[in-house]
Amino acid sequence: MAETQSPLLIKRYASRRLYNTETSDYVTLEDISGFIRDGRDVQIIDLKSGDDLTRQYLLQIIAEHESRGDNVLPTNVLTDLVRSYTTNAQTMVPDFLAASFEMLRDGQEKMVKTMANPMSAVPGFDQIKAQQEAFLNTMMGGWSGRDEAEEGVEEADGARESSDLDDIKKQLAEMQAALSKMGKTKK
Repeated sequence: MAETQSPLLIKRYASRRLYNTETSDYVTLEDISGFIRDGRDVQIIDLKSGDDLTRQYLLQIIAEHESRGDNVLPTNVLTDLVRSYTTNAQTMVPDFLAASFEMLRDGQEKMVKTMANPMSAVPGFDQIKAQQEAFLNTMMGGWSGRDEAEEGVEEADGARESSDLDDIKKQLAEMQAALSKMGKTKK
């Protein structure tokens, strides 16, 4: 995910060296690839002409990854991309690719959220959770003196512990009364 900050400006010198204007040092294509993987947008400008070279360098990064065996783009997709440069499809391919990658990003975000709470993917989970909260709220409302659903499980646990203690006290009192009766009857 790209951050909302301005793109990292990289200047290309006549010697073809790439200069990071934020850190004031020279960078490689691998460094630029790392910035992008970390979510940072980059803009690469030719220092002398002022031309934007970003697309050229991004394509070069992709080509290097593909040549190393990091095959992300299947041959049929590459073939279709080449064809799109020679047909009328050239005008709609960029929009299609942008929409496809946006859908991929959205899907990844949803997957990450689902992994954080796997039960949220179960159909009707929100309704079940709301019913459970309402039930606990109703059952625990008299014990804790509060009726808010936001009290949560911790307060319900505390009420249960308090109730258990009350039950133990009651049982102890009953046992003491029974022992007292037994003592009186033996005399």
